[in-house]
Amino acid sequence: MTGKTLLLTGATGFVGRHLASALLDRGFTVRAVTRSLDAARGLPWFAQAQWVEADIHDAELDIAALTDGVSAMAHLAWPGLPNYDGLFHFERNLPADYAFIRRVVKAGVGQVLVTGTCFEYGLQSGPLSETSVALPANPYGLAKHSLRLFLEALAQKHPFTLQWARLFYLYGEGQNPRSLLASLERAIDQGATAFDMSAGEQLRDYLPIETAASHLATVLQHPEFHGVVNICSGQPVSVRSLVEQRLKARQSSMTLNLGVYGYSAHEPLAFWGVCERLQQLLGAHHVA
Repeated sequence: MTGKTLLLTGATGFVGRHLASALLDRGFTVRAVTRSLDAARGLPWFAQAQWVEADIHDAELDIAALTDGVSAMAHLAWPGLPNYDGLFHFERNLPADYAFIRRVVKAGVGQVLVTGTCFEYGLQSGPLSETSVALPANPYGLAKHSLRLFLEALAQKHPFTLQWARLFYLYGEGQNPRSLLASLERAIDQGATAFDMSAGEQLRDYLPIETAASHLATVLQHPEFHGVVNICSGQPVSVRSLVEQRLKARQSSMTLNLGVYGYSAHEPLAFWGVCERLQQLLGAHHVA
C-alpha cells in the first residue's frame, strides 16, 4: 500500500516529524502542511516532502488544491499542548478541527488517521483497551473524545475510513523540553549532581517516538481498518524505573531527589494500554 500521496498535518511537531520520516521510508509521497516553512527547513527529510505553508483552520484555505491527488490524511496538528486544562481545546480547536477534516473528507479523501490521546480514558486505572468507556477528565481529553464522536457521525453521512490512534506516553528526539525525560537529559548534559522528581511510583505506558511513528505508519498501510487503536507498549513501567534506566544508559551517577513533586491531578496512579488490536494490525502487515 505504498506509493500513495498522504497529506500530513502537524508535520513539524514531535510526532509528525518522525511519522513523515517513517512514511517516506515506506514509499509514501508526503504532502506536509506547516504554518511556517522556516520551522521545517532543518528537518532531515525536508527536501523529500511536498510542502504547503498554510493554516488548516483558515476557512478560506483552498482544500481542493491541498488534497489534489491525496488518498489519505494523517491529522496530527493540535495547538496549545502541553496545556491540557485550557478551555480553548473545545472552544477553538474542536470546532476548527472538525470543520477542516469535514472539508477534506468532502473533497474526496477516503482514509483519515487522527491522533487521539490516552487522556480520553480519564482517571481510570489499570489496563485500558479500546473498548473501555471514554471518561475524559480534562478539556484536552474531552475535546479529542468529542472530535472522534463528531467524525464517527460524519462518516455515517459521508462514508470514509476513520482511524483513531490513541497515543500513550512517547519520548525521544523533539519531545517537549519541559517533559520529564527531556528535563532529565538536559540535567545530565549540564553535569547536574541531582534531579528533582516525584516519588516515581506511577505506572505508565511508554514508547520511543520512532516505534510509535512506525506503528502509525503501519496503521496507515491498512486502509481497511476503521476504528480506535491504542498506540502503546502494553507494558506498565514505573516512572522511577524509566528514569533509572535512562541514567544507566547515559552512565550517569546523578542522585534522584524523590518526592519533591506531587503526583499529577489529571492522571491516575497506574494505567497502561492494551495493545492486542495494534498487534493484530502489525501481524497482518508482516504477513501481507
